Amino acid sequence: MCASIAVQGCLPILNLGLDYYRDWVGIVVYPDEFVIPRTVEDEFGVVHEYDDIASGEAWQGGPLLISWRDAQMAGDGYNVVIHEFAHKLDMLNGEADGIPPLPGDISRENWEKTLLTAYDDFCARVDAAEIRARRSGYESDELELDIDPYASENPAEFFAVLSEIFFEAPGVLYREYPALYEVFTRFYRQNPLTRAGS
Repeated sequence: MCASIAVQGCLPILNLGLDYYRDWVGIVVYPDEFVIPRTVEDEFGVVHEYDDIASGEAWQGGPLLISWRDAQMAGDGYNVVIHEFAHKLDMLNGEADGIPPLPGDISRENWEKTLLTAYDDFCARVDAAEIRARRSGYESDELELDIDPYASENPAEFFAVLSEIFFEAPGVLYREYPALYEVFTRFYRQNPLTRAGS
C-alpha cells in the first residue's frame, strides 16, 4: 500500500525533486471513500452544513487523504493519488488556484493564459454536454467526454484533473489541449508521450 501510493505520488516530481513536497507530512489512507463534514456560508450569510463523500483531499499545510480503493483504480486518465499530489504542488505558493510555483522558463502570464483558455473551453464543452444529456434523457454522470467533468469545478480542480490525464492518458491531453500539454511538459520536466506504451 505504502509503495503503491509513494510510486504514484513521486511521478509528478520525478524531475522536480522532493523539495516540491516540502512543508507537510503525512498521508491518511482510508479503505474506501470517506465523509468530510463541510460548512459553507452563502452570500446571504446563511450557513449550510453537509457531508461530502470524497476519494481524496489535500489540506493546506496538512495531510493528504486518500481512498485506498480509488488509489488502486489508477489508469485510463484517473489517478486520485496524482490528483491530490497536484493539489499539494499547487498549494506551495498559497491557496490552490491552478497556478503552482513556476520554473523560470514559464511566465505566470503564459501559464494563466494557457490554463484558463483551456479551462474556459472545457467548461463550455461540459455545459454543452449537459444540455445534450438533458435533451436525450441521460444522467449528468453519463456525459460523453474524454476528461472528467469534475475538472470544470474551478481552475484548481482543472489543474489537478489535467495532471492526472497528463500522466495517465497523455494522448488525450495532447489531442484536446496541445498548448496546455506543452506547458505541463515544461512544468513537470517530463514528456509522458515519449514513454513506452503511451
